[in-house]
Amino acid sequence: MQVQPYLFFDGRCEEALDFYRRALGADISMLMRFKDAPEKPPAAAPGTDNKVMHATFRVGEATLMASDGQCQGKPSFQGFALSLTPKSEVEAERLFNALADGGKVQMPLGKTFFSPRFGMVADRFGVSWMVYVAP
Repeated sequence: MQVQPYLFFDGRCEEALDFYRRALGADISMLMRFKDAPEKPPAAAPGTDNKVMHATFRVGEATLMASDGQCQGKPSFQGFALSLTPKSEVEAERLFNALADGGKVQMPLGKTFFSPRFGMVADRFGVSWMVYVAP
């Protein structure tokens, strides 16, 4: 069994996927718009035909899923963080800075007692990330 994060961007999914492609090298393996569904989803709001009904993307070895959800324009990500474990401090710096672009640094990337580089950042969509280099 797997547990996979499913992120609802509330109308900003395609923008988020483009950002993760640039910032993290994400590979979008599947994207279906509401208009392409074999049946109209019962919860689809008017004017959402071109919004993302479902997407699957990979960051490193992890698979994540995403959607525009209810398309209200106010994504809310609380109570969790996604953790990235780059192999080097240089890669950690690059990823952290890319995620911080337009976002909010919660804990600057730096040396801790448990890692040569650890930091926390909420990206421009409000998704919290922890960047951790194993000692």
